[in-house]
Amino acid sequence: MTQKDERYKKGMEVLGKLTDETNLNLLKRFNDINSDFEDMMISFGYGEIWTRDQLDLKQRALITLSSLITQGAFDALRFHVRAALHAGLEPKEIVEVVIHCAAYAGFPKSVTAFPIVMEIFEEEGIKLEGNNE
Repeated sequence: MTQKDERYKKGMEVLGKLTDETNLNLLKRFNDINSDFEDMMISFGYGEIWTRDQLDLKQRALITLSSLITQGAFDALRFHVRAALHAGLEPKEIVEVVIHCAAYAGFPKSVTAFPIVMEIFEEEGIKLEGNNE
């Protein structure tokens, strides 16, 4: 197996922990558009970055959510809220990331992120209790 193949395999293993088969197949559809891009996204993004030893998946999910909110990358936020749940983040922790980003990225970005987060929670059957703490 080549080094390139090994990175891709590691990337798919990470994605298998972060998402379900439906979303995994959506990512693989990038291959239909451009196989190099799909390979870079999985091999580099997940096979090299997400597999580094210094941070665990939960920490990486926190950073990713923060980064996406800060950038205003709300379409990608949908995927990564689910990935964060699979990585072990609690719903209240995800809500706290959105609140925290308001101070650094601005309230408009957090205001835009909240309905996305709540939509994903609803789809996943997650109900927040005691959310004013």
